[in-house]
Amino acid sequence: MTASTLKPQVTPQTLESDSFPSSLRLRDILRTLPKDVFLKNRRKAWTRVIINVLLVALGYWALAVSPAFLLPILWIYTGTALTGFFVIAHDCGHRSFANRKWVNDLVGHVMMLPLIYPFHGWRIGHNHHHKHTNKLLEDNAWEPWLPDVYENLSTFMKTFYRFLRGRFWWMGSIVHWAGLHFDWWRYEGKKREQVKFSALVVIAFAAIAFPTLIATTGIWGFVKFWLMPWMVYHFWMSTFTIVHHTTPNISFAFPEDWYEAKAQLSGTVHCDYPRWVEFLCHDINVHIPHHLSTAIPSYNLRKAHQSLEQNWGQYLQKSRFSWSLMKEITDKCHLYDAENGYKSFKDYHAGR
Repeated sequence: MTASTLKPQVTPQTLESDSFPSSLRLRDILRTLPKDVFLKNRRKAWTRVIINVLLVALGYWALAVSPAFLLPILWIYTGTALTGFFVIAHDCGHRSFANRKWVNDLVGHVMMLPLIYPFHGWRIGHNHHHKHTNKLLEDNAWEPWLPDVYENLSTFMKTFYRFLRGRFWWMGSIVHWAGLHFDWWRYEGKKREQVKFSALVVIAFAAIAFPTLIATTGIWGFVKFWLMPWMVYHFWMSTFTIVHHTTPNISFAFPEDWYEAKAQLSGTVHCDYPRWVEFLCHDINVHIPHHLSTAIPSYNLRKAHQSLEQNWGQYLQKSRFSWSLMKEITDKCHLYDAENGYKSFKDYHAGR
């Protein structure tokens, strides 16, 4: 689908700034975007791959030759650069990297191999998130639990949920990775075969790569060259995902009350990070246009966002990455009441 095929029902000038109009449709928003943001550019796509591979290689070379006191800095750098691998695979999963499906699948699998991340298992689940963004009981990316669901959990599960919704949010992506993306039994038919294939590919890769790394560099080499950068990667995965979809202002709705245009335009967050993070992670933080259309390649997100600012700015959720932002999210955004919004664990227990 391209912008030129969309016919408007309303324009930005017809909207009131104090409420989200029920007449607005997703196609009305997409029509206002420049047509060229939907176009794939082979040179830009492959240039990003080459540069990203070189940046990751630089990180591993530095890890091999640098003194121990520099390792934490290099882990942060290398893990962040590896997150760029995921973002390239992310484009592949949405078929916005290349025109040919097999190219997207091949590049997606290769980029995710060092992360031990099953491509199809992630792709299918992630596309479900895009289809049901902020829809209670359907969304699968940082959807807050309802108070009555939380109340019926075991003590262990309550503790586990509080753990991930609190200061250990940065482990959420690891739980999501381990719990969902290897489980091909959840699917049927072609999807099951695809998920199983991706899972077996990364398992086979790990079965070869990990013993080889340990045999040549020892256990410390495994920690130094893979585990610590991988933990940094998951820090960014968890952080990007929770920040993209969580502020006290973000609303969720049950399926019968869900409104696609509002969920995709005002239900996701644009967050500014340090420029070096945005560069290494290919502007994954420019998230709102990506939710309006997954056909927009990552290298066109900024141009699309500029258009949204001009036409729909009053409806955009924006923030800046900081400890105060993470503190607000992890202090306040715990349970969700469809009528009253977010409620913290503290307020929930105080009201009982």
